[in-house]
Amino acid sequence: MQSSVFTAVLLPVALAIVMLGMGLSLVPEDFRRITRYPRAVAVGTVCQTLVLPLLGALIALVVPMEPVMAVGLVVVAVCPGGPSSNLMTYLARGDVALSVTLTAVSSLITVVTIPLFTNLALQHFLGEGAAIALPIGTTMLQIVLITLLPTAIGMAIRHRFPGPARRLEKQMGRLAGGLLALIILLLFIREAPKLPGFLAQMGLAIALLNLLAMLAGFLAGRLFRLPVAQQVCIAIEVGIQNGTLAIAITAGLLNNPDMAVPAAVYSLLMYVFGFGAVLCGRRLIPAVLPA
Repeated sequence: MQSSVFTAVLLPVALAIVMLGMGLSLVPEDFRRITRYPRAVAVGTVCQTLVLPLLGALIALVVPMEPVMAVGLVVVAVCPGGPSSNLMTYLARGDVALSVTLTAVSSLITVVTIPLFTNLALQHFLGEGAAIALPIGTTMLQIVLITLLPTAIGMAIRHRFPGPARRLEKQMGRLAGGLLALIILLLFIREAPKLPGFLAQMGLAIALLNLLAMLAGFLAGRLFRLPVAQQVCIAIEVGIQNGTLAIAITAGLLNNPDMAVPAAVYSLLMYVFGFGAVLCGRRLIPAVLPA
């Protein structure tokens, strides 16, 4: 599972285009509202940076798998939410502004937690203590270019040209769905020969990680009596991680293609579970009719 033009270029570019469309739906008030409700940001951040890694480690201990695969599963669990979580939240009618905020916050925090938790996993499962050095500058630049910059451009267009932006937003929503379907199709085509073996090795563990993470995020939001749109957002944000970054860490920084198998399977299955979350969200949250 080495990095390729698809994971390094095509997927980030496609998701950046989608983020532009989501930016068209946002106004500054969306973010000011979040500052008045910091509880949602705190709940989502704790779930993503602490609860999710613990879930990943627990699954790696309980589900039979090779030690190298266990480390790869933990790496997936400690990665931040990626642009895909923002897209899923958008399609599910969740709180997109909260999703973008949680992605940004978790991306900053995981600069520290990814090396820490990965080294703990290496020591426990493989008996290795070699430290890894995450390329902080490159990683942060990638997150900004894929997530924050396109969103900011979309918001600027919405602020400067509100009428055309609202009309364009509807078209971008359709484009978002189309791009997502294309991404899934290309992933399946690209990994088709290896897919049966990958699924047999890691399918159950990845399915449990997706389902339990989304359930934990949703229940945490409900426990703290957050609005339904924020419950859906946190469920998706905790359940959809940056699989591309996990592949880059395992196949690139750790130079272990076998360790990248969980990230490869996750990058495929997360869209399946993500679509399920989208359908649930659209049932829970009614469409906002134009005035």
